[in-house]
Amino acid sequence: MSFSSKEILNLSGILLKQDACIIIVRTEWNAHVVDKLEEGCIKVLAANKIKYKIITVPGAFEIVFAIKNYWETYKGTDKPDSFIALGCIIKGDTPHFDYVCKAVTDGIVQLNLLLPVPVIFGVLTVNDQSQADERIGGTHGHKGEEAATSALKMVAMQQSFIPS
Repeated sequence: MSFSSKEILNLSGILLKQDACIIIVRTEWNAHVVDKLEEGCIKVLAANKIKYKIITVPGAFEIVFAIKNYWETYKGTDKPDSFIALGCIIKGDTPHFDYVCKAVTDGIVQLNLLLPVPVIFGVLTVNDQSQADERIGGTHGHKGEEAATSALKMVAMQQSFIPS
């Protein structure tokens, strides 16, 4: 396989350009879980020599606005190749959980249709803390690492569409 000097074959076997950049948008809410998601993302991105930037928003509801606003502000310069949305919504006693989960999910779907770069859904929607723990390195893997790997694969897929 041959590739240009501007591309790297990273540890995951995914062919990426060297100057790829990913923006992680993470929440303050449930930081004890989101910090672990972020650590997993950074581990994968750093291992693959991918530049990244972290933006922190108050809660999951604000993720979509931050991504859209960042894209509109920097689309001419410093344009990212992908966004990763990280958050954790834990079900409580009110329907608030349902509204926030639906809004964030629908918003990220809309961003994937609107923006020319992928937006990865790394938002945990769980019933309790133990389910969150299972998804940050427990029995269900590490969803932060999986989100970063998905971002790398989507960037590589998009780059493969560009004629050489």
